[in-house]
Amino acid sequence: SRPILDMSYSRQFLDFQGSSIPSSMKKLVVTKLSQNFREAVTLQQDSPVPLPGDGDLLVRNRFVGINASDINYSAGRYDASVKPPFDIGFEGVGEVVALGLSASADYSVGQAVAYVKAGSFAEYTVVPARQAVPLPSVKPEFLTLMVSGATAYLSLKELGDLSEGEKVLVTAAAGGTGQFAVQLAKKAKCHVIGTCSSDEKGGFLKSIGCDRTINYKTENVESVLRKDYPEGVDVVYESVGGKMFDLALNALAIKGRLIVIGFIAGYQNPTGLQPVKAELLPAKLLKKSASVRGFFLNHYLSDYKMALQHLLKMYERGDLVCEVDFGDMSPEGKFTGLESVFRAVDYMYMGKNIGKIVVELPHSVNSKL
Repeated sequence: SRPILDMSYSRQFLDFQGSSIPSSMKKLVVTKLSQNFREAVTLQQDSPVPLPGDGDLLVRNRFVGINASDINYSAGRYDASVKPPFDIGFEGVGEVVALGLSASADYSVGQAVAYVKAGSFAEYTVVPARQAVPLPSVKPEFLTLMVSGATAYLSLKELGDLSEGEKVLVTAAAGGTGQFAVQLAKKAKCHVIGTCSSDEKGGFLKSIGCDRTINYKTENVESVLRKDYPEGVDVVYESVGGKMFDLALNALAIKGRLIVIGFIAGYQNPTGLQPVKAELLPAKLLKKSASVRGFFLNHYLSDYKMALQHLLKMYERGDLVCEVDFGDMSPEGKFTGLESVFRAVDYMYMGKNIGKIVVELPHSVNSKL
């Protein structure tokens, strides 16, 4: 067994590349509750670098993921008791640069890890060792699996009840989590229909196995579904909300299952919602023996590690495409540095991304050698 290395006593650790960890860092902080991310969030230039406790890792973030719900978090919609200022960002990938005594039993300095924990929009984040996921290397593709991939995998497995030959409709199919719903439904030998907003996205969806793409900017989704799938669809993986929810509900087959993983169309509204025709819901469900079920990843954490290990193996075998969008095609170019998180959130809400939006945090090594 490896000897345990106690680095918890020192305020100034050395990282594995021979450069010292600074005493201050940049991070994003919610300073005012608002669904307008730019209004809610402030870039702090000189926050103290946190110290890991006994069971913690100090992770230098290299890639952080953008999620639609970042603006739900900045609006205070998840926990009304939390008041600003508070840290933001849900997931990161980076290297361990320091760790506490207990944590050093399982981790070492220089190790690549991923994690899901509030506070990833920072140069350094303290992560409890038990919440970290060891990785073979620091790659942005691994980040796509942490929230987006796990949401698709667990929701379809637990709530989708997929059978071979069933028809599965994925809304916002070319997005961060939609890309995985498409691929996992195909692996279950289903017929997959994906909605998207451009022909370029449609091309990407076909490349990952989507059987029928519907560009809702040029085609009428309702008409296409009625004409091509008169019996309805068996499962809907729905993340848009509003009119798309109503449309998906109407398209369900007998015993159809509609899984709600989000409703991004409403997140920018003060209420966080877009109106749906809810008064018709009981009659529509009864008429088809159909169901609507919600999925929130936090309620499935007992199965999370299993899901992630399964997805990591699939990716490493080459059975899963993990599409990353660094914003190279955005007006101001690639999302680099914490300053660009604001642009990345805007880019997501403009519906421009293909795959998971990731921001790179470059690290310059000031070697003392």
